[in-house]
Amino acid sequence: MRQDALAAFPLPANEAPRIAAIAVARLMLTDFRGYARARLALEAGPVVLYGANGAGKTNLLEALSFLAPGRGMRRAKLSEIDRRGGVDRPWALAASVTTPDDSVEIGTGRDDSSESGERRHLRIDGVPAKSQQSLSERLSLAWLTPQMDRIFLEGASTRRRFLDRLVCGFDPVHWSRLSAYEKALRHRARLLRDSGSAADAAWLAVLEDSMAQNGVALAAARIETLVRLDAACRESSGVFPRAGLRLTGVVEEALGSMPALACEDWFRRLLAGARGLDAESGVTQHGPHRADLAVTHLDTGGEAGSCSTGEQKALLIAILLAHARLVAGLRGAVPLLLLDEVTAHLDAERRSGLFAAILDLGAQAWLAGTDAALFQELRGSAQFFSVAAASITPG
Repeated sequence: MRQDALAAFPLPANEAPRIAAIAVARLMLTDFRGYARARLALEAGPVVLYGANGAGKTNLLEALSFLAPGRGMRRAKLSEIDRRGGVDRPWALAASVTTPDDSVEIGTGRDDSSESGERRHLRIDGVPAKSQQSLSERLSLAWLTPQMDRIFLEGASTRRRFLDRLVCGFDPVHWSRLSAYEKALRHRARLLRDSGSAADAAWLAVLEDSMAQNGVALAAARIETLVRLDAACRESSGVFPRAGLRLTGVVEEALGSMPALACEDWFRRLLAGARGLDAESGVTQHGPHRADLAVTHLDTGGEAGSCSTGEQKALLIAILLAHARLVAGLRGAVPLLLLDEVTAHLDAERRSGLFAAILDLGAQAWLAGTDAALFQELRGSAQFFSVAAASITPG
């Protein structure tokens, strides 16, 4: 990672005026998971959802995660989200979202008229959106789930997904580049698998050109994001640990030693030269799809994967909070935060530190947990909702 790039991305001044938050003012669900119908009217501050396991808390957070491009926080098939029990209708949601500049009406859901039945329709202010990138252009959000508690122990793909969500907070075009790269990657792999050495060289060249252009651009965006985040995490203070961040990968390393256009040419040659190996192995050996995010606990010097469960959770929260502060300063809006079972593995001091950081940011953070008492410090500052059997009650 090129640390000199920091000069191009100044950090927000500590004395900057308070920045308004992205907030959901109204949420309506139809046939979403266990919810036949659900309506919520909300204020701008934090939201606490509490109730027993299986009550429907995470389903609400998952619904909100569809205000971002992609398949939501659970990465489920869209058809799996349809409500079960004698109905045959696709799920849908509508949300009124306020931003510092305006408000936006978002409607999305499964498009059961599509050939696969696995596409989302999307309307913004009543007009069909050209692509899901429109969501990243209008608002930003990030989330943590219990499954992400093992992010430093699992494969690199989990960490890449986490990083790409963070990148979208700074660069709304990132999602489109990533989608285009992955589409070309899949098509190239299928062509090599099916045809091997007889594959159409001209078509391979077209796919590899798309991979080179989009791959170098998305690798550069990841690097820029990590430069910002690494600096912010190193300078942070409080109850959460300081994190050191770096990105590993052949394209990322190449970008550190040559201009982007030269890196594209180099990547094209690398892909062309690896066709035989990729066809034989069934795996594309080189590219940003194999990059990895490495995280270090700076206060102990240990790699995140070797830290205790509690310290790993604390590092993850530290990165998310640093990202939220940076996005607020650079885009002029505090992102929406979805925090499922976020208090798990946190002691009382860190719970208090998390709540204080959320209130200091002014974020509309949605926090879900089984025990309302864990969020007691937020009484008077947050909206509380009891969730039971897909029924939502204020209080």
